[in-house]
Amino acid sequence: MARYEEVADDLRQRIHSGEYAVGGTLPRYEDLTQTYGVGRGVVSAALAVLEREGLVRPVKRKGIVVLDWTIERRRIARGQLVTRDPRRGYVFPAASRPDEPWEAHGRPFREYVAAPARVAELMGIEPGLATLRRRRVTSPAGEPPFQLVDTWLSASAVRDAPKIAEPSTGLGGYIDRLEEAGHGPISWTEYARPRMPSREEAQLLEISQEMPVLETAIVGKSARDGSILEVTMRVIPADRVELVTQLRRDKSASWPVEPVSPQ
Repeated sequence: MARYEEVADDLRQRIHSGEYAVGGTLPRYEDLTQTYGVGRGVVSAALAVLEREGLVRPVKRKGIVVLDWTIERRRIARGQLVTRDPRRGYVFPAASRPDEPWEAHGRPFREYVAAPARVAELMGIEPGLATLRRRRVTSPAGEPPFQLVDTWLSASAVRDAPKIAEPSTGLGGYIDRLEEAGHGPISWTEYARPRMPSREEAQLLEISQEMPVLETAIVGKSARDGSILEVTMRVIPADRVELVTQLRRDKSASWPVEPVSPQ
């Protein structure tokens, strides 16, 4: 085992034992180099390992913060069914459980910002075009941030349903307002991919930039003219979620296997 791996292993055990508490910080670099009798390069390599594992993250003017490694990994069943709750409106496949309380971290807000390349690609617009974004960071009650959700709304969507640009979009949310404006029934396509987070995403989700994230994008299309009305990007730390898909047998894979007739 390389020396940096030994240091990482010892720090990992100390974190798991509670010696370094969640929300607290590890000793300073200078103290760690003295404790383990190594140089800063070895300490940096060891901490990079712990960052990738989601155990710590550097915070400016605070130090190396210990993250909550006890959070349960949630399973998202990747079904194709969109349901409707009379109290909330449309419900898409998510990691929440029935009647589980969730909370917002900070205040949800909306603003016109430059559309990033991925959003522009999915919406069919020029990258950098000022586009309305509705942003919120949420999690199950009492837990650290679980997901960053950005809903990007096209210029035509805002023009046809102006209320979606207001702080409150009313019962049923922005999708109901768009369908009421003549775009219903909206159809959706979902894309999912792993990637590394941006600095801003890592800060909002309180994770290290070394921790991969799962990005899902739900693209909503108008039934009236086929235009893309909205793109909802959900970003979740990779150590907090796993995707589950129930596989089905095709008729050709039925059991028992039918014997093959001799030629």
